[in-house]
Amino acid sequence: MSTPWRDAWHTLRPRPDDPHGPLAPMLVLLTVVTGLVDAFSYLELGRVFVANMTGNVVFLSFALGGAPGFLWWASLLAVLTFLLGAFLGGRIGATAGGHRGRHLFAAAATQTALLLAALILTLVAPAPAPRDSYDGVLLTALIVVLGIAMGLQNATARGLGVPDLTTTVLTMTLTGMGADSRIAGGRDGRIGRRLLSVLAMFLGGLAGVLLIESGQGRWVLVCATFLLGGVTLWTARSRRATTGWVTKPA
Repeated sequence: MSTPWRDAWHTLRPRPDDPHGPLAPMLVLLTVVTGLVDAFSYLELGRVFVANMTGNVVFLSFALGGAPGFLWWASLLAVLTFLLGAFLGGRIGATAGGHRGRHLFAAAATQTALLLAALILTLVAPAPAPRDSYDGVLLTALIVVLGIAMGLQNATARGLGVPDLTTTVLTMTLTGMGADSRIAGGRDGRIGRRLLSVLAMFLGGLAGVLLIESGQGRWVLVCATFLLGGVTLWTARSRRATTGWVTKPA
């Protein structure tokens, strides 16, 4: 098995002595969630991201510069609620006692509840017409709930410290793939894991678009909530682990 494929395989099925234990495959699932949720937010909420904050900052500048189709307040609200979610994620990490299993369990359970709340909001309100988006109070509520959820996820991935699995940002992942390649004089470090992270985001976004274009936008949140619930159940046992991976490496 070549090095990239072996690296990707051991990301999905970590070795018994992996310093990060079972965290890597869980974070891959969270990366799929990001693709799903950002597809929903951009296509259903009107050109706003709830996970990709770089995009929102650029969208905010577009809106203030007069470009049509962008809502300045929606982009700004997404950034502010993402920060609130990151703060919540930091607090969860601080109270987890340095145990990464407990940390991810608490964060995933909280994020699952937030996405479930967003799903309920879409179920009690009329669905937007095809090629249209939510608006008014519902649009605001969905941006707030999803922005907090994705800020929480990003802060959690950062706190867990698993290399190349930030779950929401691919810029540095792609940079590492190029800069660390053998052609550039590097050693192709973790290229399989990096490719897997990119693929997970791509597949989540693709699945989201296909569901939305078929008129099943709510099912995007159903899928994201289902995946998060799976991660929560998966980590329910990990929070009691006592092996070395539960402590973040220096």
